[in-house]
This record gives sequence, C-alpha cells and structure tokens, in this order.
Amino acid sequence: MLPAASPRQPLRVHDLVHPVIAGLVSVIVNYGGTFVLVLQAASVAGLSPQLTASWVWSLSIGVGVTGLLLSWRLRAPIITAWSTPAAAFLVTALATTPYAEAIGAYLVSALGFVVLGLSGGFERLIRLIPPGVAAGLLAGILLQFGSRAFAGLNVDPWLAGLLIAAYVLLKRFTARYAVLGILLLGLAFLLARGRVDMSAVTAQLASPVFTMPVFTLNALLSVGLPLFLITLTGQYMPGMLVLRNDGFRTSANPIVAVTGLGSLLMAPFGAHGFNIAAITAAIATGREAHEDPAKRWIAGVAAGIGYIVVGIFGVTLAALFTALPPTFIATLAGLALLGTIGGSLATALADARTREAALITFLAAAANITLLGIGGAFWGLVIGLAAHALLHGRLQRQLPAVAARGTVTPVEKANA
Repeated sequence: MLPAASPRQPLRVHDLVHPVIAGLVSVIVNYGGTFVLVLQAASVAGLSPQLTASWVWSLSIGVGVTGLLLSWRLRAPIITAWSTPAAAFLVTALATTPYAEAIGAYLVSALGFVVLGLSGGFERLIRLIPPGVAAGLLAGILLQFGSRAFAGLNVDPWLAGLLIAAYVLLKRFTARYAVLGILLLGLAFLLARGRVDMSAVTAQLASPVFTMPVFTLNALLSVGLPLFLITLTGQYMPGMLVLRNDGFRTSANPIVAVTGLGSLLMAPFGAHGFNIAAITAAIATGREAHEDPAKRWIAGVAAGIGYIVVGIFGVTLAALFTALPPTFIATLAGLALLGTIGGSLATALADARTREAALITFLAAAANITLLGIGGAFWGLVIGLAAHALLHGRLQRQLPAVAARGTVTPVEKANA
C-alpha cells in the first residue's frame, strides 16, 4: 500500500513550465543516450522487428505508467527508467541465452524486487548510509556526465560551444529558462544544419507480442541473478540517493514494489526490467525543475506521459531520439546536471569531520570501477562506507538529506 500523499496544492501555468521541461529533457536524454543498448541487445538476440517493437513498447509503457502513478501518488519526482547497466549486460548475455529463457529470468528478477519492496529491507539499507557518503557518491556518479558536456568541444565544437555559451548567458539573465533555452536552440541548430534525419520516422503503432516464458536453472543463474544484482546496485541504490540528496524522504518500499510489479507484468512482452532512474532523475529532482520542491512531482508526471507517447509508436519514434547527435545529448545532459553536481559536492564537503570519507567516496565513484561485472556506483559506495567506518568507527543511522542540511524542506514536512 502506498503511503499517504502530501496535500494537493493549486497549480498555475507558470508552475508547469519548468518541471514539464525537466521531465521531457530526462526522456530525451534516456532515449538518446542509452536506448541504443536495448536495440543492440535485440539485434544480438536475433529478434524480429515485431519482437523488438514489443520490447520497446513494454519498456516505454511500463516506465511511463509506473513513473506517472508514483509521482502523482507520492507527490515527488519519481523518474523511472529501464536499467541501463542491465541492458549493457544483456548485449552479451542474450547472445547465448534463448529468448524465451531470458523472459523467464526477467520474471524471476522482477519478482525479487516485488518481495524486496514489500519486505521493507531496501529502505532500511538506504537509511544506514551517512549523508556525506551519499552526497559524495552522487557527485562522483554525475561527474562523468558533467565533464562530457565540455568533452564535446573536441568532437563537435560548434554545437557544444553554442550550447555551453547559451547556457552561461541564459543563467546570467534568465536562469529559470536556461535548460529550456539550450534545448530549443540546440534542436533549431541541428534542424537548420540538416543534422536530424526525419525520413525514417513514421507514425506506426507498436503491437505487443506475448512470449511464453521458459524457466531454466542456467538462465536463472546466468541472466536472472546478475540482472537483479546489477539493477539493485546500479539503479535503485543511486536512484534513491538522488531523491534523498534533494530533500525527498519518500520511502523506497512502494517505489521498489511498484516498479518490480510493473516489470513482472511487462516481462512476457520483452521488458527486461525498469526501476527508479539515477542520472536522468537528477535532472528533475533539483532546483532546475522548480524552485519549490513541492512542485517537482510534475516532472515525474510529464516524463511518464512522454514515455507512454513514445511507447505507443514503438521503435519508430524511439529512433528519432537515437538519431540525435551524441554530442547534443551529452552536452544537454551535462549542463542540466550542473546544479545537482554542485549541490552534491557542497553537501559532501560541508562537514569537515566527515569530509575525507565523502571525498574518498566521490573519487571512487568518479573512477567508475568495474569488478565482477558490477559497476562503479556499487564499488564507490562500498569504498566510501568502508572509509567512513574506519575513520569514524561506525555508520550513522540518519536520513542523508536532513542530516546534511540541518533543515527540513516543505516536501519533508508534507511527507513526515
């Protein structure tokens, strides 16, 4: 059962602009930046165009509906997404695993998240993470995305330079419209230069295709278990820390349970699983989305609607986002995340007593270590927690956002 939502507040037109843009930017960044991995995995698996379209449909509709409902009910910007590290893992795993057996593994992994969410174990784990470590982890994860905004100058100096210069100028004169401004300016620049090929984009509806799952021990151990662990450590954990870092005390339990249930329902149609977003969530949870934290839930609803629209038209509309130049996606994402990166660093280094542990966490996460098939977010957290425990003797049991600031936001009051 979902916890009680915060009281409804009247919305005015200007309350909608910024969170809606933040939600749509997160959708564009997700499809333009990582969705190619899903298409690549489908190609490796030898899926037909119909099965590939069904995979796109199931992910997009599932992500859209769960994000929309959670954001609306919890009154928090719950941005959901497919598991990017899991999609990267499937690029190799599906080469040797029959598709029907992979579907069975998806179902078992999704069931694991339903049980985890209903048991409340994940929420208790999140509460053990000290505020400095949490903020340092988030800053380290996002650092590579911020740096890519400027690395684009090496690849596409005109496009990246235009976006960076426009962002700085807009922040100077009309900070609230900076992200919207560079989004529109960048699209106009690309269209004027003929760099977006619209010829392959058609309004063709997607049709879900049901695949009867096959359950085998081999697929469970080689696909289901790694899929569960990769999604847990690479998506759910940093995703919840993004929310906490921006002052949202929303319980992880309903988020894990609802996204797990959605994944369970959509798995027979191809969805490998969806979850709370991490990187793209940060675009919608900070001040760039809205000055008032209590209005940022609108970004989650807008993102959900965007995903549903893409899902209805399947691969054809998703191909539009993947056709955008990588430099545009990387620069847009990096600039949109600057505020969150700066705020996370400020929180991580604010307390002199825990500064060193937070800095170790930041550097370890930024290094993006990959061991045993598990990504950098997990190892950055492990190293940071070990450093904090060795330096201070024990882990502090407190909520990161409140402990770090010493104040309570309107959202925290509403959800208390």
